[in-house]
Amino acid sequence: MSKLEQILILEPANDLKFKGPFTDVVTANLKLKNPSDRKVCFKVKTTAPRRYCVRPNSGIIEPGATLTISVMLQPFDYDPNEKSKHKFMVQTIFAPATLTDTEALWKDAKPDELMDSKLRCVFELPSENDKVNDVDAAAKSAAVLNSSKMDGPLAQKPVSAALDDSERKKVLEECKRLQTEVSKLNEENRQLKDEGLRLRKFQRSEHATTNSSSLIGRESTASSLPSLLVVIAAIFIGFFLGKFIL
Repeated sequence: MSKLEQILILEPANDLKFKGPFTDVVTANLKLKNPSDRKVCFKVKTTAPRRYCVRPNSGIIEPGATLTISVMLQPFDYDPNEKSKHKFMVQTIFAPATLTDTEALWKDAKPDELMDSKLRCVFELPSENDKVNDVDAAAKSAAVLNSSKMDGPLAQKPVSAALDDSERKKVLEECKRLQTEVSKLNEENRQLKDEGLRLRKFQRSEHATTNSSSLIGRESTASSLPSLLVVIAAIFIGFFLGKFIL
C-alpha cells in the first residue's frame, strides 16, 4: 500500500529560513494548517536536536485549525562557506475518534498510517537593504512608542485619579490606625508613670517610718540618761549624808 500524502498544509513548504546575525537566538515560524474534517496528531523532528528548540514539538490540530510552530536556532559561530545540512520533518497521523493515549498512538502506528513532510534549514545573513529596512522599522517603532508615551498620561488620567483616590483612602485608614496605636501607647505610658510615682511615694514613706523609729529610739535613750544620773546622784548624796550623820 502506498504511503499517505501529507494532510497538513505547511507554510513555508520546503525551506526554514533563519536570518543572522547568529550571535543570539534566531526564530523561524512554521505554520501547520489542517484542511480536513478530522483531528490530526503531529510531531516535529530534526537532525540537529541540540541546535534547535521547537515549541510546540507535538500536539493535536483540530479540523480547519492552524497552528504556528516556533523553531528557535541557538547561537553559534556562523561560517558562510559551510553549507547547512540541518533538516526538519513534520510527521502526522489521523487521530482516532476516542484518543486517550498519544504516546501509544505513535508507538502502535503502522508505517502506512504515517504522513510526513521534510524541510531544509537555510541560513542567511542580512543584506544592506535589510539593514536599512531594519533601521527604518526601528525608527518608526521608536516614534510610535514616544507618541504613545505622550498620549499615555492624558488617556490614563481617570484611571490615575481613581488610583490616587484609592491610595488616599488607604493612607487615611493607615493614619487612623497609627493614631489609635499612639493613643494606646500614651495611655500605657501614663499608667506606667502613675505606677512609678506610687512606688516612689511608698518607698519614701517606708524610709520616713524607718527614720522616725530610729529617732524615737535615740530620744528615749537620751531621755533615760538624765534619770539615771539623778538616781546615781541621789545614791551618792544618801551615802555621804549617812556617813555625816554617823
